[in-house]
Amino acid sequence: MLTKDEIIATMSAQGLRITDQRKTLATLFSENEGYLSPKDVYEYMGKKYSGLSFDTVYRNLRVMQELGVLEQVSFEDGMKFKVSCNEHHHHHHMICLSCQKTLPISFCPMQMTDTTDQFQIVEHKFEIFGYCKDCQQKNGHTDSNSDGGFRQTSSHTHSHGGY
Repeated sequence: MLTKDEIIATMSAQGLRITDQRKTLATLFSENEGYLSPKDVYEYMGKKYSGLSFDTVYRNLRVMQELGVLEQVSFEDGMKFKVSCNEHHHHHHMICLSCQKTLPISFCPMQMTDTTDQFQIVEHKFEIFGYCKDCQQKNGHTDSNSDGGFRQTSSHTHSHGGY
């Protein structure tokens, strides 16, 4: 997980002005191991900064994601953000639906796809959602599926210039 100082250094190196609000965002994400929705972040920031708009919060989350300091994951209840891991190589994640514990997957399934010359891949994401061992025991989830009890979901994103 990136630290507050690493998040701030990355933003600064990319020419972003380091405001008190951005320092607060860096602190919030560096101290939170789970995923936060834009609404969660907006409510947290609103307690400290009156008059802060949801658009401003969301724009900062997107900028931080584009800089690589935040990872964005699509959950069934919407998009959420988490501080980027310290994995310095391409990887994907297994995410617990109960406690949101996240484990890296070093293997990339893109190597198994049959991409033709008709399609240029710009970016991809692959997450596996299920229940960690602790939550399986606590909540009575069992490994009844042949895939270990996990529901595989992939989400693909791509960039178009300024998005």
